[in-house]
Amino acid sequence: MLSAVVAVAVGFALGWVTKRLMDVLGDATLQIGLTLLVPFVSYVLAEELKGSGVLAVLTTALYLAEYTHDPDDVLGRLAGHTFWEVVDTLVTGVAFGLVGLELHTAVSTASGRWGEMLGIGGIVVAVVIGVRLLWLLPAAWLTRKLHKRRDVHEEILMSWRETVVTWWSGMRGVATVALALAIPLTKEDKSPFPARGEILFIAFAVILVTLVAQGLTLPRLVRALGVGADKDESREMERQLAARAAKAARHRLMEIVEAEDLSEDMMEMLGRRAFDIGARISPEMVDEERREAHEQRVERLRTLHRVQAELLSAARREVIAARSEPGTDPEVADKVLRHLDERTLRGI
Repeated sequence: MLSAVVAVAVGFALGWVTKRLMDVLGDATLQIGLTLLVPFVSYVLAEELKGSGVLAVLTTALYLAEYTHDPDDVLGRLAGHTFWEVVDTLVTGVAFGLVGLELHTAVSTASGRWGEMLGIGGIVVAVVIGVRLLWLLPAAWLTRKLHKRRDVHEEILMSWRETVVTWWSGMRGVATVALALAIPLTKEDKSPFPARGEILFIAFAVILVTLVAQGLTLPRLVRALGVGADKDESREMERQLAARAAKAARHRLMEIVEAEDLSEDMMEMLGRRAFDIGARISPEMVDEERREAHEQRVERLRTLHRVQAELLSAARREVIAARSEPGTDPEVADKVLRHLDERTLRGI
């Protein structure tokens, strides 16, 4: 209990400090670098204070995910998303690469006793898959009952078909690999860790069956049960969010109009822009006549953006060509190129 309390306290404290540091840094590169270092600091600090390092990292991550969103930090958000997608791909690749390196240990362990090891592996796989179904069915039933009683409108499992699909989609991957490979080779007295090979074999069996067997059969199961996304509900939610976004834009426009002296032409143009914010996301939110006018404006904007993209592309090619010319400072060329890239990204 004390370990958990310490971990949560460390996670919140470090998350709060990190949030302030990110506000001070401002630059996307420095912010991403900070988010890469913070989990290690959180883990080590919690462990030094006799807390759970894993829980501390989780708490820090949840805090940062909730409180570090800057609506205007477009470049930082896109760069951070791309960076962590790359990290996730590399970590997954390394984890399964280590599986290949350790596979010979599992195979050598099963050598001469394949029947026994396959039997044990099959039992564990059955337990892993079966236990998920045993808790998922009553959990889904209880969730439906509670939501009906509270009259809460949220996306929940509405039938046994969705429950079955959720059960069958419980594949095991990187987490299982990490736990299996975390088993040390030897004990403190330098003697071999008991049954390490058997544990690796069982872990690899679970990964192989759930990823390959369940993964390959999941699309067929979905089609057989007739399970699909509720597109009407998704479109309605999209329409509601689009309306809220457009309303917020118009409200902000009214505040600007009251504070600044804008011409009628500019006010009219900005009013259309505020309306287009929602209409572009969900055209269903407007009537037919206004939708046609909106589509005409969108077509003009597409032409404008296409031509502007060609202009910026020509500018980038010229800067890249000039970068290799004698007398051109590469740092200055890179700075100009980054400015052009940012303008392309923002559509300005």
